[in-house]
Amino acid sequence: MSAANIVQKLWNYCDVLRDDGMGYGDYVEQLTYLLFLKMADERSKPPYNQASMVPENYNWQSLLEKDGDELFDHYRHVLENLGKEKGLLGLIFAKSQNKFQDPSKLRRLIINLINNENWSSMSADVKGDAYEGLLEKNAQDTKSGAGQYFTPRELIKALIDVIQPKPDETVCDPACGTGGFLLATHDYITKHNPHLDRDQKRRLKEDNFKGWELVQSTARLCAMNMMLHGITGKEGKDQLPVLVADALAADPGDRFDIILTNPPFGKKSSTTVVAKDGKVSKEKDIVERDDFWATTSNKQLNFVQHVKTLLKQNGRAAVVVPDNVLFEGGAGETVRRKLLHDCDVHTLLRLPTGLFYAQGVKANVLFFDKKPASTTPWTRQLWIYDLRTNQHFTLKTNPLKHQDLEEFINLYNPENRFARKATWSEDNSEGRWRAYDYEELVNRDKASLDIFWLKDDSLEESDNLPEPDVIGLEIIEDLEAALEQFKLIVEDIGLEEVE
Repeated sequence: MSAANIVQKLWNYCDVLRDDGMGYGDYVEQLTYLLFLKMADERSKPPYNQASMVPENYNWQSLLEKDGDELFDHYRHVLENLGKEKGLLGLIFAKSQNKFQDPSKLRRLIINLINNENWSSMSADVKGDAYEGLLEKNAQDTKSGAGQYFTPRELIKALIDVIQPKPDETVCDPACGTGGFLLATHDYITKHNPHLDRDQKRRLKEDNFKGWELVQSTARLCAMNMMLHGITGKEGKDQLPVLVADALAADPGDRFDIILTNPPFGKKSSTTVVAKDGKVSKEKDIVERDDFWATTSNKQLNFVQHVKTLLKQNGRAAVVVPDNVLFEGGAGETVRRKLLHDCDVHTLLRLPTGLFYAQGVKANVLFFDKKPASTTPWTRQLWIYDLRTNQHFTLKTNPLKHQDLEEFINLYNPENRFARKATWSEDNSEGRWRAYDYEELVNRDKASLDIFWLKDDSLEESDNLPEPDVIGLEIIEDLEAALEQFKLIVEDIGLEEVE
């Protein structure tokens, strides 16, 4: 079966379960538990004959032997007990719960859908793509909130095309969501290097990829996604490919060749504190670290600083950041000036609206390389590609396609980015690609990198207005982005948070 067929088959069954009140996210999670158990069972039989990590009392065969209420009760015990295990079992099953309401529907999923396929014999591409398809469908369900963890796959592929990861390089995503960046990097390396030796294949499976994810349920999906693509890490609590932790809490000590990440957008995080007298207050989670240039409660600025720390010398990063990271004063200005001086900040991709499932997001991709300490600034020129002005995308009717990014990929010139050529000039004011020297950047107000030069056609001529649905979506995104900014201002001046 093709990946598309498997996705359709599994997804059709979700519609049956929705009548029982099970949402898309819950369904994907239940599938994850059952798929893991089925694949562990398959790997314990010929031709694999591997020792199963799942205790016999709670394995796949134990589920097949039961029916009705007995199956229901046993499934609950399976989830509960495997969640207490360490290592990969603990990562997959921690805090797991049975979300089925009807034992017959649970048995049908086990017997008719999952047991009928031999998942281990499928190629990693097929089963990995099938699972990715389910995650994307879940992200499209805006009520689930899963879209905040899902970066458009065409954008991810374009970023990896210009970063050009090599087989022996280590790759990290400190806010990995369901693993999109890590898996696309793995796919790129295997497709561009068909003759990997045994040691390189082992390192790709066990050593080269590392992710951090704060939300347990998302980390579970990421771990399963990576496993289906053949990335397992070394078995052992501290050698899993995904760690469930707050990446910003401390410097982990690990250093990586490449970092690709789309950190969470939105409000500054805060902790609710209830005093002895019952009064409730909010404490901002201000991250204080010796390796950071500025102390701030702005998560996006902290992620930029964290990425700088995680990079090896001459390591390469591509970080998705909201507009406020480019222009915000105070800590924002400090971080930008230090980043421009201490790193080679060479490329900025201004992204169009309509790409993300989370509304109110105006985003960019910042590319920089970490450099050794120097008295002179490392950034010589920042090249900016404007994919936003006069570009209109929507998630359903006009999604971002690979060809929309081809000009950027070619102009980035990954083979030799020091031989780039601008498309903008005095004679061609429509060019989307131009460079700004270091001196120009640091002399701008607050060293702002929020730079644009193209004329917005829709402001000039009513004939050039986009379709009404696109205008409506852009208005919504602008209003929601403004609302987020106002919420931050309200928090900063100490008023109660606006919901």
